[in-house]
Amino acid sequence: MKLIIATIKPFKLEEVREALTDIGVRGMMVTEIKGFGSQSGHTEIYRGAEYAVNFVPKIKLEIVVSAAMADQVIETITKTAQTGKIGDGKIFVLDVQQAIRVRTGETNADAL
Repeated sequence: MKLIIATIKPFKLEEVREALTDIGVRGMMVTEIKGFGSQSGHTEIYRGAEYAVNFVPKIKLEIVVSAAMADQVIETITKTAQTGKIGDGKIFVLDVQQAIRVRTGETNADAL
């Protein structure tokens, strides 16, 4: 099993969710986060004054899938979330040793 952690732009969330559902992803966790990478924030003008925005709003997706499905999920997120502009996000893939469904006690692939 693999844990896929992806950061994407907020306005891409629904499009990414639909694409992942279409390929068979049955669940995910979504968190609103703030961060910065290459773009290092940006400046905005508010009421005539310029100020720095050091952290940019992002969405973090956490998805656990079978190892066989991981590449398809990564490809789907990459294609769907991409705008071609700086700040499109990142994807990290980690191994998952064990998964347990609390309600039923099912484990590993059955718990997904």
